Amino acid sequence: MHTVDYAILIFYFGVVIYIGFRTKRSVHTSHDFFLSGRSLPAWVTGLAFMAANLGSFELMGFAANGAKYGMFTNQLYWIGSVPAMIFSGLVMVPIFYNSRVRSVPEFLRVRFDEKCRLLNALSFAFLTIFTSGLSLYGLAIVFAALFQWSLTFSIWVSAGTVLFYVFLGGLRASIYTEVLQLFLMVVGIFPLSVMALHSTGGLSGLLSRVPENMRHTWVPVLHPEGTPFGGGFFAIFVGLMLASFAYWSTDFLVIQRALAAKSLDAAKKTPLIAAFPKMLFPFLTVIPGLAALAVIPDRLQDNYNMALPLMFLHYYPEGLLGLGMTALLSSFMSGMAGNVTAFNTVWTYDIYQNHIARGREDRHYLMVGRAVTVIGILISIATAYSARRFTNMFDYWALLSAIFVGAPFATFVLGISTRSVRGTAAFLGMLSGILVTIGHYVLYEVGYLNYGSTLAMDFYGAAYGFFANIATAMAASLFQSPNQTASIVRLTWHDPDQKPQRWYATPWAMASGAALLMVVLNIIFW
Repeated sequence: MHTVDYAILIFYFGVVIYIGFRTKRSVHTSHDFFLSGRSLPAWVTGLAFMAANLGSFELMGFAANGAKYGMFTNQLYWIGSVPAMIFSGLVMVPIFYNSRVRSVPEFLRVRFDEKCRLLNALSFAFLTIFTSGLSLYGLAIVFAALFQWSLTFSIWVSAGTVLFYVFLGGLRASIYTEVLQLFLMVVGIFPLSVMALHSTGGLSGLLSRVPENMRHTWVPVLHPEGTPFGGGFFAIFVGLMLASFAYWSTDFLVIQRALAAKSLDAAKKTPLIAAFPKMLFPFLTVIPGLAALAVIPDRLQDNYNMALPLMFLHYYPEGLLGLGMTALLSSFMSGMAGNVTAFNTVWTYDIYQNHIARGREDRHYLMVGRAVTVIGILISIATAYSARRFTNMFDYWALLSAIFVGAPFATFVLGISTRSVRGTAAFLGMLSGILVTIGHYVLYEVGYLNYGSTLAMDFYGAAYGFFANIATAMAASLFQSPNQTASIVRLTWHDPDQKPQRWYATPWAMASGAALLMVVLNIIFW
């Protein structure tokens, strides 16, 4: 790193701190701090919806997947994201938005009861803290390895910056910095992919330099034997699909961005807008990961998390290296800020306001939200070290999501599709799903269960937890009082305030376009 590279990093820190100061002017109530007053346009919430997902497990994790699993990684973006984002925009987001809930766990209180809400809030709080710590750890290992910065120094500098702008501006500051960080990621990594393809003779030349079983997108799905993924059809079309639908439809980290939209139409479009750039991101992550395997295999040494930063060092000259490092830094901070804002909202609204301090004035909850932001970041720092035992960050994140998002997703499905399941049955189902997924991981760790890869194990675990949730909830429903009535929220996708718009600007047209592009990409890169 040279002077100009450090100057770029310092300038980035200055911009995000300025955003914190600027957005603080708009924060007067807890509603402003936690949901940005539901005032943002669709293009802002759409880009933030995707950017909140772009933490360390996205850039470094998916580049690591490219080096570890090859072209199959594309399916995590296409089959593993787009159908779920369409479902989220057309089905789940309208339900949450019309229900006027302030968080995803609050929906479970409206539909079922308080204990369902509390269990989901606690499990989600646990997930966000560990995911935030994952972003911090990713940042630390990069800067410790490349610039000999200490692990502690790297963690505290980044955590302190995120704390500053989230503490001041809340969700609004987080969303605007996420949009900025998304553009930085594209600008900072795009040249690397171009350089890698140019030096290896294009995509065909690059693929010729990696093992045969890593060159195809669909072969690991249809013929998994001998491929690095080793999961097969069930792992993708049941495990991955369930996990992705759960994440994009009920993970409050991303749903919070849709709830900040200024109208129902804007909220519906939020995941749909995000689906288009999401499909193109393999160019920025999978390509550098594959190239790392082909160009610098000796330096990689099976430490897949280092694929992207090592490629920066291999290709980028002075100045461009600073831009690339800033792109990595922004991905870490984006992921951390997204998790922290989701954590402070769930803790304050779903746990503190309902179980610790009811009926306080709004100013009190705003103060608590800011205090919890500080506490959440401090806990994230402590949990950053838990990721050390995973050579691939995405495997670690996928495990956490399978336990705390994938298994509970069945409760939401039952909540919008049936009246027969009520509070206690839903609670028992959710709890059993989480415990089954944890138990499945323990059996894998002790060697009782074997899969082609850790990632395949994560997808199977999500599927088993999902079906265990449904089976337990339906069985428990047989023993409930027959005169009990379910509290069903009004499920509607109709927007009475919808203004006339051209056909191609409607949510259904955008969803159709996203689905068509996904099919085309799968055909081209079969």
